[in-house]
Amino acid sequence: MNQCELVGHYGSDEVHALSAWTSTSRELTDDKRRRIPALLKMLAEAGHHTPFEKSSLHFLVTVDTATHIHLLKHRIGVSINGESARYKELREDKGYVPLDWSGDERELLAEHLSESFDRYHKCLERLVAAGVPRKRAKESARFYLPYASQVTMDVMFNWRSFHHFLSLRMKPDAQVEVCELATAMLKAVSEIEGNPFEHTIAAFGH
Repeated sequence: MNQCELVGHYGSDEVHALSAWTSTSRELTDDKRRRIPALLKMLAEAGHHTPFEKSSLHFLVTVDTATHIHLLKHRIGVSINGESARYKELREDKGYVPLDWSGDERELLAEHLSESFDRYHKCLERLVAAGVPRKRAKESARFYLPYASQVTMDVMFNWRSFHHFLSLRMKPDAQVEVCELATAMLKAVSEIEGNPFEHTIAAFGH
């Protein structure tokens, strides 16, 4: 299974509102606090999204290679680091099998994954034994690994970039795996204790 964990966050509806009010006055009154939901909705609908860059959402995810590639395509307002087979041997065999496949097809892919991981480990050791530097052996032995192998990634969005990610990856025609990841990310943010982004979520219609 692909996995998603929200490991940290910064910001709130109030942080976004204060950023917008910097152009006039950042002084907060009870009346201005009551106006925050309407302000955020106006900003979101009008495309004035700069204030939403003043927050951060930090995730740790483990995903299949196809979803990994989808994530890497998001570069503006997104920071990504992932485990690297160049610098470490992938000793933990992590693989993804689609849940919407038939039992027989799932079994075939699981067998293929097991064989691929076995070939990866054995190739690495053969290369090292043949005199290939271990770093080169690690980075090249991974050619045996299929798209269904998984990688763990550290991903941080600001809210503007997160909205852009959700708007693309939760569409009906998005690949199932990345749609499931986007849905899990939004659920994790929606369930933050105290829900500091309640009105931001509503403003963008998520």
